[in-house]
Parts: sequence; C-alpha cells; structure tokens
Amino acid sequence: MSGEPRGRAFWALAIFFAAFLLFLYGPTLTILVLSFQGPEGGLTFPMQGLSFHWYGTLWQGVGVVDIWAAFRRSVRMSLVVMALTTIIALSAGYAFRRRFTGQSGLFHLTIASLIVPSIVVSLGIALQFRLIDDSIKAIGEAWGIEAITEGYTTAMGLFTSGLGAHLTWTLPFGLLIMFAVFNRFPGELEEAARDLGASPWQVFRHVVLPLIAPSLVGVALFGFTLSWDEIARSSQAIGDVNTLPLELQGLTTTVTTPEIYALGTLTTGVSVLVIGLAFALMAGWKRLRAARALRG
Repeated sequence: MSGEPRGRAFWALAIFFAAFLLFLYGPTLTILVLSFQGPEGGLTFPMQGLSFHWYGTLWQGVGVVDIWAAFRRSVRMSLVVMALTTIIALSAGYAFRRRFTGQSGLFHLTIASLIVPSIVVSLGIALQFRLIDDSIKAIGEAWGIEAITEGYTTAMGLFTSGLGAHLTWTLPFGLLIMFAVFNRFPGELEEAARDLGASPWQVFRHVVLPLIAPSLVGVALFGFTLSWDEIARSSQAIGDVNTLPLELQGLTTTVTTPEIYALGTLTTGVSVLVIGLAFALMAGWKRLRAARALRG
C-alpha cells in the first residue's frame, strides 16, 4: 500500500498546505534573514553582505527611543499578566463547576471583550481613567489638597489602565481553556480522595492540580505571549510609557535600516523562547513523575 503512487488530490492538497505555510511564516522568515544584512544593507533584497552588525547596533540602543527600557517594561507586564491570568482563570474554572445565580450572564460578560474591537476597548479604558482623573482633581480642588492640585497627573499607567487592558484580552482565553478542562474533569477521582479522608486542600493539591497542570501551562503561555505582542489595546490605555510592541510600531516610520528587523526578530525570539522553556519544563515534570512512580 505504501508503494502506490500519490493521486492528484494529494499533490493539490500538499501544494495548498505548502502555500499556506509560506504565507503564514514567510514574512517572519524574511525579517529574520534581512536582519543579518551587512553594514551597507537596506530593508530589501538583495542582501549586502552577511553580519551581526545590526544586532550590535541594536544592543547599543536605537537613538530615538530607549529600546531596552521598553523591553523591560514589556517583560514585567507580560509576567504579571501571565500570573494573574493563570490564577484568575484557575479560580474561575474551579468556581464555575458549581451552579450559582448569574453564572450564565457572568460567563457571557467575560468573553464579550473578545467580540468588541480592541481599539474600542482601549478607548473605553482611557475614557474611564480620564473620568477618574477629573474626579480626583475635583476632590483635590474642593478640599484644597495641595498634593493633588499640584502633584497629581493621572492614574493611567503600565500596571493600572495598561494592565486592565491586557487582562481584557488574555483572561477570556484562559477562562475558556479552564472551562473546557473542568467540563471533562473526572469528578470520581475527587470523590475517591474525599472518601479516603483527604481535606479539600489536599484534594486540590494532590488530585486536581497534577491533572490540570498541562492546561495551566497553556493558560500561562497564552497570558504571556498575548500580552507580549499586544498593541491595539495598549495604544490608548498605557499612559505616558510604551511597551516594546508600541515602540516597534513607532519605529517603523522613523527607522530605515535593518536594525528594526533585528528588533522584530528579538521580540519574536522571546515568544519562541518562552514556549520552548514551557515545553522543557513539562517534559522535565513528566520525567520526574515517572521516576517517582518507579521508586514508589
């Protein structure tokens, strides 16, 4: 059977799939290749030499903005979003296993932000914080609070309005994953543990958590990568600082050298690195559990 010639349908689907992969990953690979242009290279082919020149230039910092400060801000933001998304999604998934009043409405309200255009969410958050700022300033003037009237600027910032904007994007994905996981979770395992005298915390720690751990890793990856690449929801709600994607978007109109390709490759590499580390940790966790099972 394996020696039979492939039919026309097979080759047609193979060509279509290859074209799809080229369309999906071609731009990223093109930017990766062009980031290794020589010192005299430009933004297009043909390449003028092959070197790490533009990575060296990037390491020294792009002149118009502080790239590494934006990089650190994005890393901190993504880590916080990852942690909050994982914790809230796990808690909500566990809570939704039991019926309560308003459950359906709360669920639809949670995932509604996936339907609303990102820029509308960003503008709405920005407007909300402007109203908060106006209220605080009005209180400061009414009560004569000098610290507010002279020193207060805005409540918008990286970990206030910016964090909220990112969570409106990452939380629905995390919640949907955890809802799907708990809908298929074998409840008889928990009942067996309770019959053996386990406390609710012991049931969660020794029965539930080990079984849903791979899904939690997926939620964490969603939280980090979606926050790391976010632009639209950050554009109006981030305050007076920029994350790395916003800086990269701004540089597309001012930087005309392959240095911007090096920066784009770096940002993509961070996402790939995080995913690789997650897979490595999961593989190590599985080996550890297998070794413990053999010893036990």
